[in-house]
Amino acid sequence: MVEAADSGSAYLNEDERRQAEKHAGVGSLVIYEVIREQGLEELKRPTGSLALSGLAAGLSIGFSFLTEATIAAGLPEAGWAKLLAAPGYSIGFLIVVLGQQQLFTETTLTALIPTLAPGGRGNLGDTARVWSVVLLANLVGTCLFAATVAASVPGDETLQKAMVRVASHVVAQPFLPTCEQAAFAGWLIALMVWMLPAAGTSRPGIIVIITSVVAMCGLPHSIAGSAEAAYLVFTGHAAPTDYLVKFFLPTLIGNCIGGIALVAMLNHAQVAGQIQERREQKSDDIS
Repeated sequence: MVEAADSGSAYLNEDERRQAEKHAGVGSLVIYEVIREQGLEELKRPTGSLALSGLAAGLSIGFSFLTEATIAAGLPEAGWAKLLAAPGYSIGFLIVVLGQQQLFTETTLTALIPTLAPGGRGNLGDTARVWSVVLLANLVGTCLFAATVAASVPGDETLQKAMVRVASHVVAQPFLPTCEQAAFAGWLIALMVWMLPAAGTSRPGIIVIITSVVAMCGLPHSIAGSAEAAYLVFTGHAAPTDYLVKFFLPTLIGNCIGGIALVAMLNHAQVAGQIQERREQKSDDIS
């Protein structure tokens, strides 16, 4: 039987016990509850508010593409150059996450947790509403960003070539490999969201590290990659069908598998037993 939490700290005085509590890590139940509360707030938001926030996120995430390409433009075309340019991919995510804008791959976790929680099945309709509105608004934002950039950089041939080079990977592979790689991207981004409640002042660092890994590995992201794929379409380097079939559909499926199955479901499962135990304990205390 597990002893009470304070039974092993008899050798600490009151000040030392407070210090220990201060430096203890945040438990999984606390993280779960923070994300559940965030998700409930998202589910309560009006559709118009979600759409505007999603549009802002789609526009902002485009800076990931632009910054990475700008860095790449100043580097030689070598394999190691991708590693140096990858941190530029973090910029859009920093703007979106720290600015509390609605990004679809975040909502695969936050909007689902309230539905998975006990008594949350009634939230399923609102979860679907949040996902569909945010996804559509994100895509509109990325396409607007890509169209603007495509119209404004033709005079800078070096940057234009770098943007095509950086973006080309999103439409370069068949359906299944893209889907598989996108699952890892969705997994990493949802893990990032799970980690943030416990990160404190390290939040920017967590975002930079995780998203840089996504960029270094060339993992496709359904929203950030949309700006890249749309840019290729607007500049004539890809067809609209390439955007839809080679990029969007497999990437969306993969991101959802990674975010929903590998993070939301698993992290809910790891605390479900504890939640049930606490609920039963409270019922016993009341009775």
